[in-house]
Formats: sequence, structure tokens, C-alpha cells
Amino acid sequence: MRSGRIMFSKSPQASRFSQNRYFLKDSVRLEIDFSRTDQARGLPAPPPQKPADPNLPRIRLVSPGEWKNIRKIDLETAIRNRESRRSFTKEPLTLEELSFLLWATQGVRAKLDRATVLKTVPSAGARHALETYLAVLRVEGLEPGIYRYLPLEHQLVQEFQESGLREKLVEATLGQRFVGESAVVFIWTTIPYRMEWRYDLAAHKAIALDAGHVCQNLYLACEAIRAGTCAVGAYHQQLMDRLVRVDGEDEFVIYLAPVGKRP
Repeated sequence: MRSGRIMFSKSPQASRFSQNRYFLKDSVRLEIDFSRTDQARGLPAPPPQKPADPNLPRIRLVSPGEWKNIRKIDLETAIRNRESRRSFTKEPLTLEELSFLLWATQGVRAKLDRATVLKTVPSAGARHALETYLAVLRVEGLEPGIYRYLPLEHQLVQEFQESGLREKLVEATLGQRFVGESAVVFIWTTIPYRMEWRYDLAAHKAIALDAGHVCQNLYLACEAIRAGTCAVGAYHQQLMDRLVRVDGEDEFVIYLAPVGKRP
């Protein structure tokens, strides 16, 4: 009887590879006592959005139904044309285009209760453990700097300005110069406890899957505004966390993608 096992020549790294593949499997779910999760113990759910300093400037975004220059594109065309693009023009994005991309990737469709929202992307248990930061370089009406999307209000909060932002982005992405040539860089952080509250150790694989859902929506939405993007998973963790000023433990960068108008 065939065992179904795929046989490869043994790499010297085989043992280390095998240990780290555990993260990709759902075996951990069988080891968790879900009656003892923080949710099951009655601890309050973490909020679906990181609080914003009320003293920081806010920017109202263009809402669905108000878009005037976002072209209609059929899904087949968007999927067929989707590709990673690393060449961008000097043309800025409009605030309307940025509003559309933010809504497409993390926009709120419904708020079920104080801790649960439904968004334009799927998430395990509707936990949505991601925050969206923007490194703005060329967006009409916005000063260069670091912003954060507030999906519940469909607003941006201007977190701070950063000198040498373009160069710091390239350094933090290990010399990937196209990142600094974009109009805006979407930087997704995760607040793991939002997912851990319900799923304990099974949360971490779910967070990684959620990040993929978000970035795919960005790719497809970019096709509607004749922009390009390229997912970036290779970066210097400490430098990127420092750039958006998160602690690296309870919140840290997990994924990013530069966006710009394509040639």
C-alpha cells in the first residue's frame, strides 16, 4: 500500500525546517482547552480599533457612494490583470483613490457590537487583528508622514511627520528601493491579543492568513485606479516597528505594500 509520503533527499536543514512547519499546521487546535480561553473565562473582548489620540489631526475620507472618479472594473479583468508591480510614476494618488483603497482593504460593512465588526475582508471569528498605517509620500491634500486608518469612522489620523521618511522606508525594507519610490506604503501591524482572546495559540496562523486576505484586496482594488502594488514580506522587524512607533510586542508590523501609479 502506498503511504502517500512524498520522498525528497534529506537536506541538512531538514530537522529545523520540520520544527518550524508546525506553525503552518492546525495541529495546535487539538492541544487547546477552549473552555479556558480569555473569551470563555468572561474577560472583556479587546476593542476592534486601536484608540486614537483625540488631539491629533483627523482627515475625513471620501466614503462609498461619494466616489466620482473610481472607474468600474469587472472582477474577471481585475483578477486577470493583477500582478506585482515595482515601477511607479511620480504622479500622486488622490485622496479619493486612497479612500477607496482603504475601504477595500479594511472598510467596515457593519458593527455588530462594541467588539465585533464585519469588514470588506474575511477574518477568523471577525476578530480583525490588523491595524493599517500609511507612510504617505505623494497623496494630494496630505502632508508626507505617518498616518493610521480609523475604519470605524472612515477617517485618517495623522500620527506624526518623519524626516527622511523615504530613505527610512528603503532601509527598513532591506534596500528595496521601489518601496521608497511609491506614493504611499500600506503598513499593516497586528495586535495579536484581539485574536488570542478567542483562539489562544491557534490565533497566530489565523492572523497570518488574514494579512493575506487584506493584501489581495489591495491588489484587486489597485487595478480599478490604474495603480500598482507589490506585497513585501521581507523587512527589518525592529526598524519597521520603530518607524511606525509600535512596541514590537503587543503590536508589531506583519506585512506591507507600496502603492503608486503605474507607468
